[in-house]
Amino acid sequence: MENTFKAWFLSFVHLFFPRQCAVCGSSLQEGEEGICIRCNMNMPRTNYHLREDNSVERMFWGKIPLERGTSFFYYHKGSDFRHILHQLKYGGRKDLGEIMGRFMAAELAATGFFRGIDVIIPVPLHPRKQKLRGYNQSECIARGVSAVTGIPIDVSSVLRRRHTETQTRKSAYERWENVDGIFLLRYPERFVGKHILIVDDVLTTGATTTACADALKDVGGVHVSILTLAVAGSWIRSGNVRLPRLFPYILRRIR
Repeated sequence: MENTFKAWFLSFVHLFFPRQCAVCGSSLQEGEEGICIRCNMNMPRTNYHLREDNSVERMFWGKIPLERGTSFFYYHKGSDFRHILHQLKYGGRKDLGEIMGRFMAAELAATGFFRGIDVIIPVPLHPRKQKLRGYNQSECIARGVSAVTGIPIDVSSVLRRRHTETQTRKSAYERWENVDGIFLLRYPERFVGKHILIVDDVLTTGATTTACADALKDVGGVHVSILTLAVAGSWIRSGNVRLPRLFPYILRRIR
């Protein structure tokens, strides 16, 4: 009886406030969540999880003890699918993060991507920014992944100890400089010998993700995998690694 009333009530609400696809704006039908079936089918998936040594994994070679890494779909500034990230980050649609996290996890789970992973750590926001936004979009995605996989989430052990400027308009080198050393690990004993999945919303240069993983580098026997909802498609597929601009940063880290 309770479920029947809930279904009736939601149908009544949607009659006056129709749910819309985050990509194309069309009305969602019964059973559709976040995005319509057509946009879901047309989503520019990377399918990197089906390839060893894929482009996402190569971004982190030599930087972190990486087990595996992937991103769900390609992000292009001119693509309609940019609306997913924009609504998630700036439109208050934290529900969209959980929905997309479930979609992503359901497809990846069948391939064994989550095998052996002990805990999920979403890339944390600085408390000031999280308070302003009202939520951490990476945590929302992680909760969707956790709902499908059953892997627990840890949101208290890795802290963002410095508020940084937005990465959006920064060059590759400036992105690395902006996030160097900004994360702090509490309770390192929790992660000895553990396999950790770091979850973020969008991957561009890998600077923020690497900085987050760096907080775990002194933990004995730790292994890291990386999962992001989107990856900057034009940057990855062009093969533009921008190594010359990163040399000063890499050399300083080695020293």
